Amino acid sequence: MAQQVIGFVGAGNMAASLVGGMIAKGIRPARIWMSDVSEQRLTDLARQHRVHVTARNEEIAERCDVLVLAVKPQLMAEVCAGLKAQFGDRTPLIISIAAGVTVDNLRSWLGDVPVIRTMPNTPALVQAGATGLYAGAGVTEEHRQLASQIMASVGLTFWFEQESELDAVTAVSGSGPAYFFLLMEAMIEAGEQLGLSSHTARQLVLQTAWGAAQLAITSEQAPAALREQVTSPGGTTAAALDVFEKAGLRKLVDDALTAARDRARELAK
Repeated sequence: MAQQVIGFVGAGNMAASLVGGMIAKGIRPARIWMSDVSEQRLTDLARQHRVHVTARNEEIAERCDVLVLAVKPQLMAEVCAGLKAQFGDRTPLIISIAAGVTVDNLRSWLGDVPVIRTMPNTPALVQAGATGLYAGAGVTEEHRQLASQIMASVGLTFWFEQESELDAVTAVSGSGPAYFFLLMEAMIEAGEQLGLSSHTARQLVLQTAWGAAQLAITSEQAPAALREQVTSPGGTTAAALDVFEKAGLRKLVDDALTAARDRARELAK
């Protein structure tokens, strides 16, 4: 990643996770700056990661070659206005992790600078994320490599040629963890109804979810094939899956992800 200085505007959980992942991958803390409105948050991060911290976003804009925008979408326009005033003749690479904020939005607020929009998900907090990336006008191959290295520090990265594809990424992986959490929640409640203690039901469900994910990740077979392997004709698994299929689970999932995609489009406007 050469010796570019990387600044984070906003030091929330996702930004902190990225910084932790970058340092774990060998990026020197001395090359990282973070700004935030919370002095306590900055103090804690400086102590934990040995990075530079400041309460002034303008200092990040003045010092850094790469700016990772990690503020709430509703604050982005105001934050960008303050950053732009400090750029002068410089053209730092902008990487946004804010949902629903388009490349055109950012360039209208920041001027003619290279912008990469990303869509990470919350498993990035434990270095198990999936991030979609889209490069706007003026983004070079070096910029793409920089962004890939930063976002890959917390999981897998996927580049897309059309910004609109990030709406589908939002529906599948951005919102995706919540779908699995809902299924876990429902299975835990069902286990309790079947007579298991709350603790036992929770541990069984979480371990099963983790194990199933590991099997799917490490196997060369598709999830459909893995499902078939554990489904004996006329057995217990087949009885449960038959209920899911008759209730239209596949159609329900399709409708849910379509609704999430459509909502992402609305927010982007």
